[in-house]
Amino acid sequence: MKTRLFLLSTLLLISFVAFSQETPKPASAIMDEAYKQAAAEKKNVLVVFHASWCGWCKKFEASINDPSCKDFFDKSFVIARLDVLEQPAKKSLENEGATEFFHKYAGETSGIPFFLIFDKKGKLLADSRMKVAGAAPEKALQNMGCPASEEEVAAFIGILKKTSKINKEESAAITERFKKNKN
Repeated sequence: MKTRLFLLSTLLLISFVAFSQETPKPASAIMDEAYKQAAAEKKNVLVVFHASWCGWCKKFEASINDPSCKDFFDKSFVIARLDVLEQPAKKSLENEGATEFFHKYAGETSGIPFFLIFDKKGKLLADSRMKVAGAAPEKALQNMGCPASEEEVAAFIGILKKTSKINKEESAAITERFKKNKN
């Protein structure tokens, strides 16, 4: 009797967990919400493409959420996170339509993290590609991913200057924090 009760309880628990997990919102819904919020708050939209397995994605998230940087990103951007490129066992984490959105802007060969910055009306202002000096023309623009090197962090700061009202103190704090990703 105890074995049957245990099996029934276990089966009920597994069923509850399996059905209680929410399906991620579609990319279109996330973006619509982000644009509405950005318009209301007079901000731009920072779209971050990431995956659960991606170590550099986690470093990027940790950096923008670090106490030394978080206030700047919160006051300057509505941040929309879109899950893409998951392993087969975790495909259910992906936002419907996010992969197509990612490929539209990043192409077929870009890695993650990859970010885009849009204005409140959906006009693309910047992306995470940076010019690589001395590279062949087909590789002149490469995804910086999570900025870590001197060149990547400088390019990232340049993008932030172009798309926000960043001051010297914020720029210095972001530079210092992102350079820690090199380690």
